[in-house]
Amino acid sequence: MALIATRAYAVDMGYLAPPGVAANKFPSPQRPIARIVSPRRSAEERRDALNEAGQIARVLELKPGMTVGDIGAGSGYHTVRLSHLVGPAGSVVAQDVTRDYLVELARRTKLLKLTNVQFALGEPHDPRLPASSLDAAILVHMYHEIAQPYAFLYNLAPALKQSARVGIVDLELPTSKHGMPIALLRCELTAVGYREVAAYKLAGDGGYLAIFSPPELAARKSPRDIVACVDPAGTR
Repeated sequence: MALIATRAYAVDMGYLAPPGVAANKFPSPQRPIARIVSPRRSAEERRDALNEAGQIARVLELKPGMTVGDIGAGSGYHTVRLSHLVGPAGSVVAQDVTRDYLVELARRTKLLKLTNVQFALGEPHDPRLPASSLDAAILVHMYHEIAQPYAFLYNLAPALKQSARVGIVDLELPTSKHGMPIALLRCELTAVGYREVAAYKLAGDGGYLAIFSPPELAARKSPRDIVACVDPAGTR
Protein backbone atom coordinates (compact mmCIF):
# COMPACT_ATOMS: atom_id res chain seq x y z
CA MET A 1 0.00 0.00 0.00
CA ALA A 2 1.41 3.37 -0.98
CA LEU A 3 -0.23 5.41 1.74
CA ILE A 4 -0.95 4.35 5.28
CA ALA A 5 -3.21 6.11 7.78
CA THR A 6 -2.84 5.83 11.53
CA ARG A 7 -5.83 3.52 11.84
CA ALA A 8 -3.99 0.83 9.86
CA TYR A 9 -0.42 1.25 10.99
CA ALA A 10 0.50 -2.43 10.56
CA VAL A 11 0.09 -2.21 6.79
CA ASP A 12 3.35 -2.00 4.87
CA MET A 13 4.49 1.56 4.24
CA GLY A 14 5.61 2.58 0.80
CA TYR A 15 6.31 5.57 -1.38
CA LEU A 16 3.58 8.11 -2.08
CA ALA A 17 4.90 9.12 -5.49
CA PRO A 18 6.94 7.76 -8.40
CA PRO A 19 10.72 8.24 -8.25
CA GLY A 20 12.17 11.62 -9.12
CA VAL A 21 15.56 12.33 -10.66
CA ALA A 22 18.28 9.81 -9.79
CA ALA A 23 20.97 10.76 -7.28
CA ASN A 24 23.80 10.20 -9.75
CA LYS A 25 22.57 13.12 -11.86
CA PHE A 26 23.58 15.60 -9.14
CA PRO A 27 26.89 16.77 -7.68
CA SER A 28 27.99 15.27 -4.39
CA PRO A 29 28.04 17.58 -1.37
CA GLN A 30 31.48 18.99 -0.60
CA ARG A 31 31.14 18.45 3.14
CA PRO A 32 30.69 15.61 5.63
CA ILE A 33 27.26 14.02 6.02
CA ALA A 34 26.21 13.40 9.60
CA ARG A 35 25.11 9.87 10.44
CA ILE A 36 21.52 9.24 11.54
CA VAL A 37 21.96 8.14 15.15
CA SER A 38 18.49 8.36 16.69
CA PRO A 39 14.87 9.19 15.83
CA ARG A 40 14.89 11.68 18.74
CA ARG A 41 16.94 14.85 19.12
CA SER A 42 16.30 15.46 22.83
CA ALA A 43 13.63 15.07 25.51
CA GLU A 44 10.25 16.33 24.36
CA GLU A 45 9.63 18.08 27.68
CA ARG A 46 12.76 20.16 27.16
CA ARG A 47 11.73 21.08 23.63
CA ASP A 48 8.26 22.00 24.87
CA ALA A 49 9.79 24.22 27.55
CA LEU A 50 11.49 26.18 24.74
CA ASN A 51 8.24 26.21 22.73
CA GLU A 52 10.13 24.83 19.74
CA ALA A 53 7.03 23.73 17.85
CA GLY A 54 5.19 26.95 18.64
CA GLN A 55 8.04 29.10 17.38
CA ILE A 56 8.16 27.23 14.08
CA ALA A 57 4.38 27.31 13.63
CA ARG A 58 4.21 31.04 14.33
CA VAL A 59 7.00 32.03 11.95
CA LEU A 60 5.77 29.75 9.15
CA GLU A 61 2.19 30.92 9.76
CA LEU A 62 0.88 27.37 9.96
CA LYS A 63 -2.90 27.25 10.24
CA PRO A 64 -5.80 24.80 10.56
CA GLY A 65 -6.65 23.13 7.28
CA MET A 66 -3.10 23.08 5.93
CA THR A 67 -1.17 20.04 4.74
CA VAL A 68 2.28 20.13 6.30
CA GLY A 69 5.18 17.79 5.61
CA ASP A 70 7.32 16.76 8.57
CA ILE A 71 10.42 15.75 6.63
CA GLY A 72 12.63 13.41 8.60
CA ALA A 73 9.86 12.94 11.14
CA GLY A 74 11.78 10.49 13.34
CA SER A 75 9.89 9.81 16.57
CA GLY A 76 7.23 12.35 15.62
CA TYR A 77 7.75 15.23 18.03
CA HIS A 78 6.56 17.72 15.42
CA THR A 79 4.14 15.33 13.72
CA VAL A 80 2.04 15.04 16.88
CA ARG A 81 1.99 18.78 17.52
CA LEU A 82 1.28 19.63 13.90
CA SER A 83 -1.62 17.17 13.92
CA HIS A 84 -3.34 19.18 16.64
CA LEU A 85 -2.49 22.49 14.97
CA VAL A 86 -3.84 21.74 11.46
CA GLY A 87 -6.92 20.02 12.87
CA PRO A 88 -9.36 17.62 11.22
CA ALA A 89 -9.56 19.71 8.06
CA GLY A 90 -5.79 19.55 7.60
CA SER A 91 -3.22 16.80 7.46
CA VAL A 92 0.36 16.03 8.37
CA VAL A 93 2.61 13.96 6.14
CA ALA A 94 5.24 12.26 8.30
CA GLN A 95 8.11 11.45 5.94
CA ASP A 96 11.27 9.52 6.74
CA VAL A 97 13.82 7.29 5.04
CA THR A 98 13.78 4.78 7.92
CA ARG A 99 10.77 2.49 7.75
CA ASP A 100 11.06 1.38 11.38
CA TYR A 101 10.77 4.98 12.55
CA LEU A 102 7.53 5.36 10.61
CA VAL A 103 6.11 2.12 12.01
CA GLU A 104 6.79 3.28 15.56
CA LEU A 105 5.35 6.70 14.82
CA ALA A 106 2.21 5.11 13.39
CA ARG A 107 1.76 3.19 16.64
CA ARG A 108 2.20 6.41 18.58
CA THR A 109 -0.36 8.33 16.56
CA LYS A 110 -2.81 5.44 16.82
CA LEU A 111 -2.53 5.48 20.62
CA LEU A 112 -3.10 9.23 20.57
CA LYS A 113 -6.07 8.77 18.21
CA LEU A 114 -4.64 11.15 15.62
CA THR A 115 -6.47 10.46 12.37
CA ASN A 116 -5.06 13.23 10.17
CA VAL A 117 -1.53 11.85 9.82
CA GLN A 118 -0.24 10.12 6.70
CA PHE A 119 3.09 8.32 6.39
CA ALA A 120 5.55 8.57 3.53
CA LEU A 121 8.65 6.46 3.08
CA GLY A 122 11.40 8.26 1.20
CA GLU A 123 14.85 7.64 -0.19
CA PRO A 124 18.06 9.46 0.80
CA HIS A 125 17.89 11.49 -2.41
CA ASP A 126 14.11 11.70 -2.88
CA PRO A 127 11.23 12.24 -0.41
CA ARG A 128 8.81 10.56 -2.87
CA LEU A 129 5.88 12.91 -2.19
CA PRO A 130 2.93 13.70 -4.50
CA ALA A 131 3.04 16.80 -6.68
CA SER A 132 1.66 20.05 -5.24
CA SER A 133 0.59 18.30 -2.04
CA LEU A 134 2.19 20.48 0.66
CA ASP A 135 1.34 23.94 1.96
CA ALA A 136 4.51 23.88 4.04
CA ALA A 137 7.37 21.56 4.94
CA ILE A 138 9.66 21.49 7.96
CA LEU A 139 13.10 19.87 8.22
CA VAL A 140 14.11 20.01 11.88
CA HIS A 141 17.64 19.12 12.97
CA MET A 142 18.00 16.65 10.10
CA TYR A 143 19.18 18.55 7.01
CA HIS A 144 22.82 17.76 7.86
CA GLU A 145 21.92 14.03 7.66
CA ILE A 146 20.65 14.14 4.06
CA ALA A 147 23.10 12.08 2.03
CA GLN A 148 22.36 13.81 -1.29
CA PRO A 149 21.03 17.28 -0.47
CA TYR A 150 20.95 18.62 -4.03
CA ALA A 151 18.91 15.69 -5.32
CA PHE A 152 16.68 15.69 -2.23
CA LEU A 153 15.88 19.40 -2.53
CA TYR A 154 15.32 19.07 -6.28
CA ASN A 155 12.94 16.15 -5.84
CA LEU A 156 11.15 17.84 -2.93
CA ALA A 157 10.31 20.94 -4.98
CA PRO A 158 7.46 19.43 -7.08
CA ALA A 159 5.63 18.41 -3.88
CA LEU A 160 5.47 22.04 -2.74
CA LYS A 161 2.71 24.36 -3.79
CA GLN A 162 4.08 27.58 -5.26
CA SER A 163 2.86 29.48 -2.20
CA ALA A 164 4.48 26.97 0.16
CA ARG A 165 7.26 27.70 2.60
CA VAL A 166 10.07 25.42 3.73
CA GLY A 167 11.36 25.84 7.27
CA ILE A 168 14.77 24.38 8.13
CA VAL A 169 15.96 24.23 11.73
CA ASP A 170 19.59 23.47 12.48
CA LEU A 171 22.52 24.47 14.66
CA GLU A 172 25.34 26.81 13.68
CA LEU A 173 27.87 23.98 13.87
CA PRO A 174 29.91 21.97 11.35
CA THR A 175 27.96 19.16 9.71
CA SER A 176 30.36 16.65 11.29
CA LYS A 177 29.03 17.84 14.67
CA HIS A 178 25.35 17.52 13.67
CA GLY A 179 24.87 21.13 12.64
CA MET A 180 24.70 23.12 9.43
CA PRO A 181 26.38 26.52 9.02
CA ILE A 182 23.63 28.83 7.81
CA ALA A 183 25.83 30.33 5.07
CA LEU A 184 26.35 26.85 3.64
CA LEU A 185 22.64 26.07 3.95
CA ARG A 186 21.80 29.20 1.99
CA CYS A 187 24.31 28.28 -0.70
CA GLU A 188 22.97 24.75 -1.14
CA LEU A 189 19.33 25.77 -1.33
CA THR A 190 20.08 28.67 -3.66
CA ALA A 191 22.01 26.30 -5.92
CA VAL A 192 18.80 24.30 -6.45
CA GLY A 193 16.66 27.41 -6.97
CA TYR A 194 15.10 27.96 -3.54
CA ARG A 195 14.85 31.57 -2.37
CA GLU A 196 15.45 32.64 1.21
CA VAL A 197 12.55 34.49 2.81
CA ALA A 198 13.87 35.06 6.33
CA ALA A 199 16.00 33.60 9.10
CA TYR A 200 15.44 33.66 12.86
CA LYS A 201 17.32 32.61 15.97
CA LEU A 202 15.28 30.21 18.08
CA ALA A 203 15.03 30.45 21.85
CA GLY A 204 17.50 28.59 24.02
CA ASP A 205 19.92 26.33 22.18
CA GLY A 206 17.41 25.55 19.44
CA GLY A 207 19.61 27.00 16.72
CA TYR A 208 18.15 28.90 13.79
CA LEU A 209 15.07 28.66 11.60
CA ALA A 210 15.65 29.53 7.95
CA ILE A 211 12.63 29.92 5.67
CA PHE A 212 12.70 29.41 1.92
CA SER A 213 10.22 29.57 -0.93
CA PRO A 214 10.31 26.79 -3.53
CA PRO A 215 11.91 27.10 -6.95
CA GLU A 216 9.80 28.09 -9.91
CA LEU A 217 9.52 24.68 -11.54
CA ALA A 218 9.42 26.00 -15.10
CA ALA A 219 12.68 27.88 -14.56
CA ARG A 220 14.59 25.23 -12.62
CA LYS A 221 18.17 24.42 -13.47
CA SER A 222 19.03 21.09 -14.99
CA PRO A 223 20.67 18.81 -12.40
CA ARG A 224 23.89 18.87 -14.42
CA ASP A 225 24.05 22.67 -14.06
CA ILE A 226 23.93 22.62 -10.26
CA VAL A 227 27.30 23.44 -8.72
CA ALA A 228 28.13 22.02 -5.30
CA CYS A 229 28.87 24.53 -2.55
CA VAL A 230 32.01 24.64 -0.47
CA ASP A 231 31.66 25.62 3.17
CA PRO A 232 32.72 29.29 3.15
CA ALA A 233 33.89 29.04 6.75
CA GLY A 234 35.92 25.95 6.02
CA THR A 235 34.52 24.19 9.09
CA ARG A 236 34.38 20.43 8.95
